[in-house]
Amino acid sequence: MNVERKISRSEGIKILTENRRARHRYTFMEQFEAGLVLSGAEVKSCRNGKIQLVDAYATVKNGELWLYNAHISAYSHARLEDDASTRPRKLLMRRKEIDRLNGKTREKGLTLIPTKMYLSNGYIKCEIALAKGKLFYDKRDQKRKAIDESEAREAVNHRR
Repeated sequence: MNVERKISRSEGIKILTENRRARHRYTFMEQFEAGLVLSGAEVKSCRNGKIQLVDAYATVKNGELWLYNAHISAYSHARLEDDASTRPRKLLMRRKEIDRLNGKTREKGLTLIPTKMYLSNGYIKCEIALAKGKLFYDKRDQKRKAIDESEAREAVNHRR
């Protein structure tokens, strides 16, 4: 489902982790909400905020959506044999959306990046974005615009 609303704590949603580095590296085209298939110990670890999405990405494989390289630390009270912190995890979305994402990711330069994981009504959800990688000069232009905007704001505040 296409994520139209801003995800915030006021709606009974608890943000577990955000992938802030992705905003710097990618330009987001669309954002989607997906459920996750997790074990019980992984759910408890997620609720404690022991998740990292830094190098994570999603792909469509055999008609299913999978999340790779998302690091969920082992739960302290779980059995040690269950420690598979970076194993691939299945993402749950509707068939039409998965097929559409599969077609979009086959286009040149588009990929699926997880941007947030949050708790919504007792379920752990992942917000994934259809993104295009930024080039070095795109990052430099973005930084220049941010500096220009901050200088303009400072000039207006100084003038008052």
